[in-house]
Amino acid sequence: MKTCFTSESVTRGHPDKICDQIADRILDEILLYDRNARVACEVTCTKDQVHIFGEITTTSGVDYDGIARQVIRDIGYTEHGRGFDADTCRIYIDLHEQSPDIAKCITRKQDEMDMGAGDQGMMFGFACRDTDCLMPLPVELAHAITKKLEQVRKTGELPYLLPDGKAQVTVEYSNGTPSRISAVVLSCQHREDVKIEMLRNEILKHVIFPVLPEKMIDDDTQIFVNPGGRFVIGGPAGDSGLTGRKTIVDTYGGFSRFGGGSMSGKDATKVDRSGAYMARYIAKNIVAAGLADRCEVQLSYAIGLTEPVSVMVETFGTGKIPDEELCSYISGNIDLRPAVIIRKFGLDNPIFSAVSCYGQFGSNAAGMPWERTDLAETLKNSFR
Repeated sequence: MKTCFTSESVTRGHPDKICDQIADRILDEILLYDRNARVACEVTCTKDQVHIFGEITTTSGVDYDGIARQVIRDIGYTEHGRGFDADTCRIYIDLHEQSPDIAKCITRKQDEMDMGAGDQGMMFGFACRDTDCLMPLPVELAHAITKKLEQVRKTGELPYLLPDGKAQVTVEYSNGTPSRISAVVLSCQHREDVKIEMLRNEILKHVIFPVLPEKMIDDDTQIFVNPGGRFVIGGPAGDSGLTGRKTIVDTYGGFSRFGGGSMSGKDATKVDRSGAYMARYIAKNIVAAGLADRCEVQLSYAIGLTEPVSVMVETFGTGKIPDEELCSYISGNIDLRPAVIIRKFGLDNPIFSAVSCYGQFGSNAAGMPWERTDLAETLKNSFR
């Protein structure tokens, strides 16, 4: 049976990703000085302006305006007169402290490991054998393209490129195994004086072909570069941005279910972040242990409660062990309390800016603690 699946990625200069990066840079700056801070930072951007708002409780002094401008500068929005740049955009800051009712639900004075969840919600983790990093192939390829697009812009290899861009990749599966790339779409912002045909040819040569597996491209693969033609006005000058609007890009490219909660800008007492990392960790280790070829884990929490209210494991018929046995093992042997997850993965450290673009999981997060497979051997031995 043949099926097709498509995933997308966006560059750092995409309006939504500008917001995610500002929010996570603010979070990291706060965690440098206050590891007990409570941060729920939201950001919007549009032509010539950024708005930073939300709930932050911290003892650290933070230059929110300066952080935002530095992120924008690092991305590459430095030219005046294009509708958005680091020096001239207006930045509005509207922050208040976390609700004392929520704060009381989280804090536990007797045992710090019994900290309650910062909100209700359900989180999904996923892993499969498509790639070495146990991620779905379509989203990994889409990220590879947008990363390469940013690289050739920043190195000056293609000097006419501007920061905004997005890609999507369609992979054809034969009986559940990736067999070929059926379509690639890439749209990149560029300067006014570039001929569209030259841009298309050079993007194929310098961006698309270098990163895609040659054996998966054939004569029937469709490749579209700037299919809408001219793309000069981009970034916040062309479209507004908002934190958390690229959650599918951040996770599994739509290949797995997703709980809906944004991760960027949130400290790890919010289970949208810590729970999602733990769910990925469990799913990845189940696959790495050889107990399934494809695995999805769901964790759900209630505000103020320490333990999850439900745990689910789904292996889509690929499991070597019944799903209910895997679920029972996880519930009985893995500590899923939010404070324990934070300690296990070091989530009170300033590490989040590194994954605010190009994926919270997989190759982009290589080296992050939730991507480790140190549980795999224990899982394997437990089901011998």
